[in-house]
Amino acid sequence: MIKKLTMAVITVLLMVSVPAKADVDALATCMMKALNGKERKQLSQWVFFSIASHPDMRGYANVSTANREKANKAVGDIVNRLLMEDCSTALVSAYKSNPKAINQAFEMVYKVGMQGLMTNPAVSGALSEYATYLDQEKLGRLLAK
Repeated sequence: MIKKLTMAVITVLLMVSVPAKADVDALATCMMKALNGKERKQLSQWVFFSIASHPDMRGYANVSTANREKANKAVGDIVNRLLMEDCSTALVSAYKSNPKAINQAFEMVYKVGMQGLMTNPAVSGALSEYATYLDQEKLGRLLAK
């Protein structure tokens, strides 16, 4: 009896969460599709500037307060347009099914900015430069086991 009741509760919870996830996915998809190339670059710049504000990173990137403020305004304008204009219907639907929908959808937009940085050939090249110092022979022996 308890097993059946547990399964029934799980089924109901899944039925409730699936539409909420679908609404969040629809909002995130709308937001990503509405971004143009310039805005994707602005998001990447904003992500970089934000990461550069980390206390351990500040010494490596000289981002002025004015540049950070300009990037914040650009992203604020982009998000305002996405939420209030381009994706307002999807926003309302997602919010009604899940009040955290805005945060979850924005995570996808943030990932677009990060992806813009990480997929750049110069960045991917720089990310692989550590391999020069990798002990290939030792790694090969370990993987051959």
